[in-house]
Amino acid sequence: MVIRVGTYNVRSMYDDNAALARVIRAMAPDVLCVQEAPRLLRWRRRRADLAKAAGLRVVAGRRWGGVAVLAAPGTQVVHTEGHLLRPFVGLERRGVAIAVVECGGTRATVASVHLDLVPAARLCHAVEIMRLVEDVADRYGAPIVLAGDVNEQPGGAVFRYFTRRLADCYPLAPRGNGLTFTARSPGKRLDVVFASPGLTVRSCGGVEAAAADLRAATDHLPVVAELLAS
Repeated sequence: MVIRVGTYNVRSMYDDNAALARVIRAMAPDVLCVQEAPRLLRWRRRRADLAKAAGLRVVAGRRWGGVAVLAAPGTQVVHTEGHLLRPFVGLERRGVAIAVVECGGTRATVASVHLDLVPAARLCHAVEIMRLVEDVADRYGAPIVLAGDVNEQPGGAVFRYFTRRLADCYPLAPRGNGLTFTARSPGKRLDVVFASPGLTVRSCGGVEAAAADLRAATDHLPVVAELLAS
């Protein structure tokens, strides 16, 4: 059975939250990886409100790091954990949110990530994330889906590192042009879903939501991958 895994940078919910919820509902994800989840005043309540409005629930994610995993009602959550990554002086603290989920008989280790703008920190965190996620995947026997805003375009060092272990889903079964930033004038593919060889990519790309909502919701466009257990 297909599992739909999405990724979306929600820009701390600074924009039109009603439009944001409508876009997420149009995504119809079984699992959603969120970046720039609220971290300041009433952060838990704001994350929960977004999830509820989108028909989901929050299942993983710490306050700092700004990443979270949301799941649909029919998605079983087997295990969750979250980690702060190595700090770099003067840079934003980064993290990873991990959830082992099962949907329609397909189990996956889903990780939400948001990498740094600085290349050295970005690559260091990518290596740290893979170590953490591979450990969980091994423990639970669940292939990896790593999704998020990598702040880098294909061909960069982080892309090369991840694709030595995982598949970049979009080129395997593309839907749309793949560009995700900015939402108003897409020119870069920063938001990505990677998957283990144990998963077959049926499709990956943009979302059929109202153009006005996509522009109003946040400054990134969402990505959804449809995956099948091989």
